Amino acid sequence: MRTLGSPLAALLLQAQGGVPPEGSGSSILELITRSPLTLSVLFLLGMISIVSWGIIFYKLWVYRRSQRQTVQFIEVFRRSNKFSEVQAVCRSLSDSPLVGLFQAGYAELTAQLRQGSPDMSNGPMPNPKPAAGRPTLKSLAAVDRALLRASAMEIAKLEKHVSFLATAASVSPFIGLFGTVWGIMLSFQGIGATGSTNLGIVAPGIADALVATAAGLAAAIPAVWFYNLLTQRVKTFATDMDDFSMEFLNISERNFT
Repeated sequence: MRTLGSPLAALLLQAQGGVPPEGSGSSILELITRSPLTLSVLFLLGMISIVSWGIIFYKLWVYRRSQRQTVQFIEVFRRSNKFSEVQAVCRSLSDSPLVGLFQAGYAELTAQLRQGSPDMSNGPMPNPKPAAGRPTLKSLAAVDRALLRASAMEIAKLEKHVSFLATAASVSPFIGLFGTVWGIMLSFQGIGATGSTNLGIVAPGIADALVATAAGLAAAIPAVWFYNLLTQRVKTFATDMDDFSMEFLNISERNFT
């Protein structure tokens, strides 16, 4: 009787929809394919993860290139005797954020020096003043404002798309949790329909639900890690830009005021 009872009980539970056939539900893939909602949640988390990794690899490549060109630009800047010599190499080192700062400061500097020079287009002035020994700046604060504006633009350029990683890190666990809660609700609904709390009935549904939570954590953890890493790199670039702005202002004040 005991030999015949076990197969008979399994068939009865199987007929009630409580226990799947032997060999089913034993793998993660089979658990996933049993629930359309789990598939939808996993698809959404997969898309978030793919976009996150794309941003991570792209930004790491951009920051590495920017850092290399920044080192080269600083060497050229400190070795040159004239700003015009530095301006000549800016195009080849355009990925460095310091290039944007230099060009903004150099443009403001050039504009002020041109305004300070006498206009000879309508002929010589009636009573020309003695030529000054060197051109002078009208406002060093204007150069400082130009550098600050350029610095803000360069930081915004460096931070572009990085905020998506913060969003992915915050949202992904909740999306996975939603799939888990929904799956557990369906499991309890199945228990109520069958009237049985057998582990063979409850376990597959709960295991199916927990897959969504695991996928949410898998998408969120790398996003958090690399968001902090990339944010720190941006802060390093911002510090370099502040130092360069001070150096540029010191040279301008020393030579043009």
